[in-house]
Amino acid sequence: MSQAWETVIGLETHVQLRTRSKMFCGCSTSFGAPPNTQVCPVCLGLPGALPVANGAAIGLAVRGALALGCTVHPKSIFARKNYFYPDLPKGYQISQFDQPLATQGSLSFLSPERGAVTATIVRLHLEEDAGKSIHDRFPKATAVDLNRSGVPLIEIVGGPDLRSPAEARAYLQTLKQLLEYIGISDCDMEKGSLRVDANVSIRRAGETALNTRTEVKNINAFSFVEKALGVERDRQIALVESGGSVSQQTMLYDAKESTVRPQRSKEESHDYRYFPEPDLPPLVLTPEFVAEQQSELPELPGQKRERFMAQYALSREHATVLTASRAVAEYYEHVVRAPAEPQSAANWVMTEALADAKDHQEQLRVSPAALAQIIALVKGGTLSNQAAKRVFAEVASKGGDPRTIAESLGLVLVADTNVLAAWVSDVLGAHAPEVGRYKNGETKLMAFFVGQVMRASKGKADPKLAQRVLEEKLSA
Repeated sequence: MSQAWETVIGLETHVQLRTRSKMFCGCSTSFGAPPNTQVCPVCLGLPGALPVANGAAIGLAVRGALALGCTVHPKSIFARKNYFYPDLPKGYQISQFDQPLATQGSLSFLSPERGAVTATIVRLHLEEDAGKSIHDRFPKATAVDLNRSGVPLIEIVGGPDLRSPAEARAYLQTLKQLLEYIGISDCDMEKGSLRVDANVSIRRAGETALNTRTEVKNINAFSFVEKALGVERDRQIALVESGGSVSQQTMLYDAKESTVRPQRSKEESHDYRYFPEPDLPPLVLTPEFVAEQQSELPELPGQKRERFMAQYALSREHATVLTASRAVAEYYEHVVRAPAEPQSAANWVMTEALADAKDHQEQLRVSPAALAQIIALVKGGTLSNQAAKRVFAEVASKGGDPRTIAESLGLVLVADTNVLAAWVSDVLGAHAPEVGRYKNGETKLMAFFVGQVMRASKGKADPKLAQRVLEEKLSA
């Protein structure tokens, strides 16, 4: 790619709020029901049906705005966004336009190219989802499923602050983590709970003005966000370098072909003929309501990561892994309080516990108390590291007390010097040439002898004690 160009990206993220019912009616929001079974006169747009705003959705939206550092406005207005599409039964979508719920927030994230970056959040507003057009159900026909119609969403509009496709992906991963932490959405892209539209433009390096942008839609995975934006950026650069100009249009990304194609010319806000929704009063929030939502917010990922580094003396890398999800962070702290030494607990959670969870639908199957006990058995010299891993696997699959399991599997380290001395004598008797080399100054052979004692004892010898007995016998 030519170094003379800079990419400018701004993302619009649509996030489904975690409510049981829709934004303006009581229909269920559960995923996977048969088509058109979760509908009523309100979400079907039948004449005379009146919307009523969902209080739970408003609370979750406010929580999201506060977590992103936005100003939550005491008064916001629902508006009609008018357009005609087969899956929009009313011919308009209830959204917010010139008086949104919240504005002027920010999200800090780690850019792979520029390090710590803070992107602006221009606005966060409430709206309802449209239905879904399905093109592969019937030959030569499009089917419409209105189950999603009216599902509550927030739209989070980011500023034009991202400078590469990889940065866009990092921003989205950080945003998803934050929204999952505060529990307002499951952010499942496969179910449509998180959808991304990206505005992309290019400009000569050093320029500050924004050029004509295109919008890339239909991106349903983080990896595709990066690919789609790379394809569109390269298309724009090639177009301008060959003497053409970028026209403002909406592009669709095709994941199979890894191509973008124009869908339609991009609308401006006046094309939607926004006006205040006459069937809904202004949304007025009391300071008490906003304070209540603030009190519901947990410690946010960035704060938790910094605290882990300070409180448990962890490296940034380890703290980042342990705070990647709220469940893992809470599990780790329970292990430490059980108690276990913080760094040992971090090592075990990041390796054995997370590997096991990955294979079992993200379930952390060993209780924090049991893991702390396993760590203590290693520290106290009762189990070797390898044996402890076997005990962990056994506790994960069958449950039970770690010490009892270690004993039943014959994994407890032998710390009886008489028994160890017998193993050591056998090993030294079987390796006379190595004993000679050791006595002639080749002390690095100690690791070899310890390994042989561990083999002779089938892993049951306490390695530290075995080394002490070996040193005594070899220096005699």
